[in-house]
Amino acid sequence: MREFMMVLLTAAIVTYLATPLVRRLALRVGAITAVRDRDVHSVPIPRLGGVAMLLGFAAAVLLGSQLPYHGQLFDATPRLFGVLAAAALITALGAIDDIRELDWMTKLAGQILAGGIMAFYGVRLLSLPILGVTYLPEPVMVTLTILVVVISTNAVNFIDGLDGLAAGVVLIAAGAFFGWTYLISRNFDPPNVFSEATFISAALIGVCLGFLPHNFHPARLFMGDAGALLLGLLLAAATISMTGSVDPSSSVASASAATAFLLPILIPLAILALPFLDMVLAVLRRTRAGQLPWKPDRGHLHHRMLDIGHSHRRAVVLLYLWALLIAAGSVSFAYLPFWVSLTGILGLLVLAVGLTWRAEPARSSDATST
Repeated sequence: MREFMMVLLTAAIVTYLATPLVRRLALRVGAITAVRDRDVHSVPIPRLGGVAMLLGFAAAVLLGSQLPYHGQLFDATPRLFGVLAAAALITALGAIDDIRELDWMTKLAGQILAGGIMAFYGVRLLSLPILGVTYLPEPVMVTLTILVVVISTNAVNFIDGLDGLAAGVVLIAAGAFFGWTYLISRNFDPPNVFSEATFISAALIGVCLGFLPHNFHPARLFMGDAGALLLGLLLAAATISMTGSVDPSSSVASASAATAFLLPILIPLAILALPFLDMVLAVLRRTRAGQLPWKPDRGHLHHRMLDIGHSHRRAVVLLYLWALLIAAGSVSFAYLPFWVSLTGILGLLVLAVGLTWRAEPARSSDATST
């Protein structure tokens, strides 16, 4: 655990210290989010925070390559360097979009290329936990890997609409995924908690922790597309690295046979549940209205929270609660008796529903966002 803490703290400290410098860069190059009809911030805010996040992740990767146990991951394969290369590409793509708007086709091509780079370096789905373990032809698995990257990056991008929302939701998702991958790796034969999935999750937690103090309401810097795409890619990389590595029949000793069979599918889906739901609803909403699926609007989950009457910070914290309910609730089935997990989830569900519908008038000072 000591090496994981070193990776996490390195990513957090470098991201935190780099963010003010990136803010100055954003002001100099004109990467500023103007006030648009669909936005809820009232003054222009600089963006480009993803560059600071990339520096934090890169620092974690460089440190990890020199550590005794994590260093073995780098000696064995270049996969983590492949993740870093893909992260650099997708951050550069987002940064260009933050400075000058790119068309949707260019951004999609960049996301596909980033997924292809990861697959080329070996970060790709090897099998699917369906009907035990299912192997498909390599071109199919590479295509599915790229699809996961595209869905994940766009899902995080869709939910990036309030100060601190995307970073906080990804932090919760990465934390839940780290807990699952770390504990389940202890059941491997032989036990080995040092995996690419746990490393990426730990670094991702650090990146989000380092950025949140600058991004929580009122934000001094937005992550922009550079940050949203980067966080989505790193979530996808962690998920892809772990999916297919877990034998459903031996997932966890405390889980029932049915639960153990479902967990390798459920956990990766759960960590992206909230942003994925927001993305699906947005596509359905826009298509039904005769609009292009990628055309921005003001109908996201965070917009609805504000429309109900929640203040900016309250809306963000409530969405954190929903993300925690889904991600941590799913992981709890792996390590707690079924009835204990179900009782806890139902309790959190009642709390989340009650707080969501018990709105308070938003104060005028809460009107700054991405």
